[in-house]
Amino acid sequence: MRSVKEARGQKLPLIAGHKLLYRCNLECQMCPFWRREDEELLTVSEEIRMMDALVRAGVSFLGFGGGESLLRPDLPEILRESHDRFHTSLVTNGWLLKQRIDELAPSLEMLFVSLDGIGPMHDFLRGIPHSYERAVEGIRAARERLPVAISSTITKDNLHQAESMVDLAESLGVEITFQVAYDYSTADALRPMGPDFLETLRAIRARRIAGAPILESPEYFDAIIGSWFEHKSWHCKPWLTINIDPRGRVVMPCYVLHEYAGETPVWEIDVADMWNTFDWSKYESCNKCALACYLEPSLFSWSNLGMVRDRIVSNALGHVGRRRPRAAAAVGAAPA
Repeated sequence: MRSVKEARGQKLPLIAGHKLLYRCNLECQMCPFWRREDEELLTVSEEIRMMDALVRAGVSFLGFGGGESLLRPDLPEILRESHDRFHTSLVTNGWLLKQRIDELAPSLEMLFVSLDGIGPMHDFLRGIPHSYERAVEGIRAARERLPVAISSTITKDNLHQAESMVDLAESLGVEITFQVAYDYSTADALRPMGPDFLETLRAIRARRIAGAPILESPEYFDAIIGSWFEHKSWHCKPWLTINIDPRGRVVMPCYVLHEYAGETPVWEIDVADMWNTFDWSKYESCNKCALACYLEPSLFSWSNLGMVRDRIVSNALGHVGRRRPRAAAAVGAAPA
């Protein structure tokens, strides 16, 4: 059904991100969400209603985040329902991961653990002492059960540690995905800029080409460098991703614009009709964020043989070798 609709030129979401709650046990400087008060959260039956609406919309990948998802006692049941319907991933800060991994792992294809620096730097950005050691402890417990990636946000304070984060991922035997901090109006302004940031992007890109376990493609870094330093816009396809807030409401037009404000519950919407009547054109050259869940799907092209080889052929071989396919993993790396 999805391929037929796409052949007719319709826009449909492939990826969904859902915040289970805003509450968090950390206080990250660059995050606006823990500062928000939660409304009444969806029950498990309401979560199922939301998932069924996403199935009807043609979604294949569902990534859960927060806040801190592991604060929800009913998380295992929610993940089981998702696992029956979607390729399922989860973002966590890792504080409770060691204690809860056994009940979560069977329902996940991919787990992302947020780490934004080495030791004191991570604790400084996350606002709580010992958060680094708890996250690393959680990664060590989880990597034995399922594919794990570090999710690292690059800020103006930690960009000098980006390569050290790649080294950490290699030492732990996991992969790593990078996001660039976005300056929300209700969080600290930590977006990196200037020549040091450019140097960091080029260094990470070089490590990726050299074989480091970085989920983002070289084209991802090329697009950021081109749009933010060389005035070369990349064409965003925001309709490929749908975001759902903790009350089940669709966030439009994307994750970052309009400060992640949801309006109407997804089960009350004909997503296909909404997606194909909404004016996406004014957002296609936005380039204000560098979220992989938008940028990577927007960049993919069957006419780019190198990209096809990297994301399709190499991933198939990786699957045979029981490694995590990079393309599928990067798709699920929506920020928490």
